[in-house]
Amino acid sequence: MPPRQWKLWSLPPTALGYVIAVDAVALVITVLAVRASVIGGPITSAEWTAFAVLAVASTLHLESARGIERRREMAANTSPHTNLKCLWFFASLLLLPLSLVIPLVVLSYLYSWFRVFGRTIAHRKIFSNSTCILASAAAAAVLRGGGLLTEPRVPTDFWSLLVVLAAAATWWLVNYALVVGAILISSPEAKAKDALGELSHQLVICAGLGLGIAIAALQSSYPWVVPVLMVTVLALHRDLLLPQYQRAAGVDVKTGLATPSYWANAVPLELARAESLRSSVGLLMLDLDKFKEINDTYGHPAGDRALRAVGESVRAEVRQGDLVARVGGDELAVLLPGASEVEVLEVAERIRDRLSALTVSVETVANRTAIISGVPASFGAAVYPDVAGTMDQLILAADNALLTAKRGGRNQIVSARPNPPVDHQPIDN
Repeated sequence: MPPRQWKLWSLPPTALGYVIAVDAVALVITVLAVRASVIGGPITSAEWTAFAVLAVASTLHLESARGIERRREMAANTSPHTNLKCLWFFASLLLLPLSLVIPLVVLSYLYSWFRVFGRTIAHRKIFSNSTCILASAAAAAVLRGGGLLTEPRVPTDFWSLLVVLAAAATWWLVNYALVVGAILISSPEAKAKDALGELSHQLVICAGLGLGIAIAALQSSYPWVVPVLMVTVLALHRDLLLPQYQRAAGVDVKTGLATPSYWANAVPLELARAESLRSSVGLLMLDLDKFKEINDTYGHPAGDRALRAVGESVRAEVRQGDLVARVGGDELAVLLPGASEVEVLEVAERIRDRLSALTVSVETVANRTAIISGVPASFGAAVYPDVAGTMDQLILAADNALLTAKRGGRNQIVSARPNPPVDHQPIDN
């Protein structure tokens, strides 16, 4: 791909400057590390052996987990991408000089680029590579500042353990802060909460760093035990990261909302829970009134951008614990556990007001920027068990209310009414 066609140049100017600055600092650190290695003397054969062992182990790890990682990459959203490469990077940091740690990082990302992620997003992986180099340099500074000057720098007493743990925390914090900063700068509309990701994902990184300490300790004393740990590494990779992929697989790529299949599984479970708790479940179905006009006027990429902005607006107005899904082309659904009819209508009114005032900047088919002002929607509301006793009945009631709203002039909210009780009259013989 010619340099002028790199996706890097499509970033907003501020994000582009940020990415290039981080890459430049990583390059400077690499040059300084090589220069320090030359001045400090040649790399020993033991260090080259440790480098080879870690390089082979990390490559085998990546190849064995390639299927999971490829699926997770395809399903990734606007939050830090969690992986276990850090365990090899931190293990190498405890065993090797920085001039060998950096090649290991580069080798790992090069292999991932060709075998896992594909070559169309090179700037993202170069940036990730750079954040790991910066994090490794910061952690190395902590190790040296704590008095661990020579390799191997594995903990042998309480003080050295504290220093190593401080270095691990520094590695995590620097890498995490750089990635979150890139997400927020490149996506101004992204919320800080979404950019930070889930706490459980960061606990995976902490587990990886801890495992890196164990691998470094074994490599320095019992190197033949390291291959045995590969089974543990792969098991952790599958058990810790596969559930993340499975959750991500339930997310619609264009909107970040739940997929229809995830939605279809969630609704009956929530109804069963409400039945056991003698509670209620609210359902909102909403259909965008002018979505076809957006696609026809500005093009489908602009429509996708508008649809994502709508999804973000809807999520901003629902309660914590509510589920928002994309169930059709321009049709969304909101499941509101425990909500009464009044609460469902209040949420619907907030969403309707927000969408009516929504402005979205899009790129047109003529490569020009256009502003879409207002994306009105029609709403149908239904509440279990007031108007329905099953999932199908609840969805049908909300759909019928939505159809009534669209036929009645659109950009309005219609609530399904409870079915009148059946009057059983005595039958005369």
